[in-house]
Amino acid sequence: MSTTRHLVNRQRRLATAAAERTTTPATPTTATTPEPSPGPPGEPAGPQSTEDAGAEADAEDRARTGTQDEAPSEPRPKRRPPVIRVPLPAVLCALTVLLGTFAAWSFTSAGQLRDDPSRQNTALTDIARTSEVKGRITEAVGAVFSYNYASPATSQQAAKKYLVGKAVGQHEEMLAEVRAQAPKQKLVLTTTVTESGVELLDGDRARLLVFADQSNTRTGKADETTYAAAMFAVDAVRRGDNWRISAIDTFTQ
Repeated sequence: MSTTRHLVNRQRRLATAAAERTTTPATPTTATTPEPSPGPPGEPAGPQSTEDAGAEADAEDRARTGTQDEAPSEPRPKRRPPVIRVPLPAVLCALTVLLGTFAAWSFTSAGQLRDDPSRQNTALTDIARTSEVKGRITEAVGAVFSYNYASPATSQQAAKKYLVGKAVGQHEEMLAEVRAQAPKQKLVLTTTVTESGVELLDGDRARLLVFADQSNTRTGKADETTYAAAMFAVDAVRRGDNWRISAIDTFTQ
């Protein structure tokens, strides 16, 4: 009886030992498997699902690379450039300088326009006055540059009537040789204006370019006449109702 009981107890012990060996896991030698984290209370802990494992792997990758998931931030408003505030006195001072510079420039430009002969020349616009000065100067040139040995006073009277200023001395020099030779050679000098043009007409001042033919006749034993062409410019001024020659330019040094 006791033998049978002992045999049964032995078999039970052997069976319990075998069951314990089967259920107890072997200790790993190369790597350790992380234990599953316990779940919420009341739920049994179990192996992690594929999704949880993937999320955990992504977290580890982000930790290694130093990146983190950030929620999309709202667009930042554009920064406006800083406003530089200039004191009012400085602005007024700058405006005063600018206005003064503009006024000086305007005054200088206006003066240049007033002094520019092309702005004041009315030779092409005042036809009546242009014709008047041409007629008077044509008459004056013919009178003062003609000389007759038989009546020298006529030339002197013409000079007094048509010449003023610098032209008086210039006329004396130009006819000095003719006066000296006229009595001996009985010279008669005749000047005829063939063409003239008004270069400048500004109020009571004018400048004309004159083309003339001159004939010099010796009336001695045998008449001898020589001809020459002349070109010169004259400055004219108006004195009362008459135009007079104030300067003579023969274009020679």
